[in-house]
Amino acid sequence: MRPKSKKQLSLSANWLAFEQAQELGAICRILDAHPTAGEMVWQDLLASGLAKEGGEAAGLSGDQVLRALIVKQLNEFSYRELAFHLADSSSYRKFCGLEWSQPPSKSNLAACIKAIRAETLDQINRMLVAYAKATKVDDGLKIRGDTTVVESNIHAPLDSRLLLDSVRVLTRTMRKLCIKLGSKQLIPDRNKRAKRRALGILNARNMKMRKPLYRDLVKVTEETIARAQELITKADAAIKRAAKRENANRDEAIKLRQKLTHYMQLARRVVDQTRRRVFAGESVPASEKIVSLFEEHADVIVKDNRDTFYGHKICLSTGKSTLVIDCQILDGNPADSTLAQDMIDRHIEITGRAPRQSAYDGGFTSRANLEAIKAKGVEDVVFSKAKHLEVAEMARSTWVYRKLRDFRAGIEATISFLKRSFGLDRCTWKSLDSFKSYVWSSVVSFNLLVIARHQLKS
Repeated sequence: MRPKSKKQLSLSANWLAFEQAQELGAICRILDAHPTAGEMVWQDLLASGLAKEGGEAAGLSGDQVLRALIVKQLNEFSYRELAFHLADSSSYRKFCGLEWSQPPSKSNLAACIKAIRAETLDQINRMLVAYAKATKVDDGLKIRGDTTVVESNIHAPLDSRLLLDSVRVLTRTMRKLCIKLGSKQLIPDRNKRAKRRALGILNARNMKMRKPLYRDLVKVTEETIARAQELITKADAAIKRAAKRENANRDEAIKLRQKLTHYMQLARRVVDQTRRRVFAGESVPASEKIVSLFEEHADVIVKDNRDTFYGHKICLSTGKSTLVIDCQILDGNPADSTLAQDMIDRHIEITGRAPRQSAYDGGFTSRANLEAIKAKGVEDVVFSKAKHLEVAEMARSTWVYRKLRDFRAGIEATISFLKRSFGLDRCTWKSLDSFKSYVWSSVVSFNLLVIARHQLKS
């Protein structure tokens, strides 16, 4: 029979019976067992100036900031979505330990989360690997390795688009700097002209039609660079005069001057590579190319001579539980064959011992790698494609070889899961340091979920 009234609901309800809530509860218990993780995050908040000793960062503790990051990466939330769900969801609020009267804003969440360093997340991941070993989730004795690419959040790096970006950003920064300096100097707006030339290049049928448009676009960019250089000279004198008296705009003018110098140097590199590629017909090496004014750290990575990516190559090592034991964010596009030995060295550093078995993709294959890895104490070393190596050289038997070869294929599913569900396909954070933090935040969130699911099954 339906009751006439209901009793007041408890404010300290248990975790809901839904699978996602149970996983959050399990992750919560793991983090409760590792209070050091929150303390490490708190040190990053102190270093960034977002917190003070004895206080809190925007109302959040180090542990709460770490948990908010995990919620974000588990669901691929934007900061706006994260702020909404932390205010709306009782499960997420309970997981993060938030009070009902103090929902964090998206700006505070963004500032605190971005302050967490990649090195901190790396150390937290090592703690999780040790915890997984202690709880018998993964002993690290059987590993597999592979590489993948995490893309930067940039548009296709066409020379015409990079030149247009140079004109647009330099013009905008010069105008801001003039305002801070109190100058009435007029900054010519060449954005429309540059945009027309870039659009014409995009729609031109052949290189013969593109070259005149490129020449004019390069001319416009060089004129903008020259005007930026003139303004920097005037800004230096104005800033020097302002140093003799109090000026509230001086610090901001100094920052804008540095920003203008930074973009001017990048614009010069863009003009140089355009002249070399378009006019001289030169093939510019990937290491010398600039693919974005905003993410200049991004590498050009050609995979299997087919697909071209703009971001960074990462090297992953996972165990039999799919736990990511180690992750390296690489500089450039080194061959996989140069990475295998370093992977084992790092594994020994992290776990305290060499694995008993390891399996790799065909790109890691070399006799030198086989001999060096076995010399480090690994009994079975299998490469999925090794035409010039005998099975007996790699593994104890054909049966072991086949098992490890099949085991290696499982890392493809792990990489796919990281990219589909943890945002590892494309980094949406700006700057190289933030790129590394983003990658590690995805790895740490994934590992927490892996350990939680194993514990819920046991």
